[in-house]
Amino acid sequence: MFTGVIEIDLLLGDVRSLKQKRSVVRPILAELRRFSVSVAEVGALDLHRRAVLGVGVVGPDGAHVAEVLDRCERAATGHPEVTVLSVRRRLWGPED
Repeated sequence: MFTGVIEIDLLLGDVRSLKQKRSVVRPILAELRRFSVSVAEVGALDLHRRAVLGVGVVGPDGAHVAEVLDRCERAATGHPEVTVLSVRRRLWGPED
């Protein structure tokens, strides 16, 4: 069993309220859920123009987990209304 996580730090475009932030972040989270992963906004909850998304996946081998995380990263960072500040990735295997 392999477990992988990514943390994606995003700078949002012209967002002036938490309600506007939610309208930008919610569709991204819904899109990521299509990959059968666990996803949530995990940081910068009180900041209007920042969002930190956490994505977690469990799979039978490391290559599959890495592939799913790659797809999620491309999907989350492909939105024109956000700028990616950083992406952190961790992968755990049976020997960790």
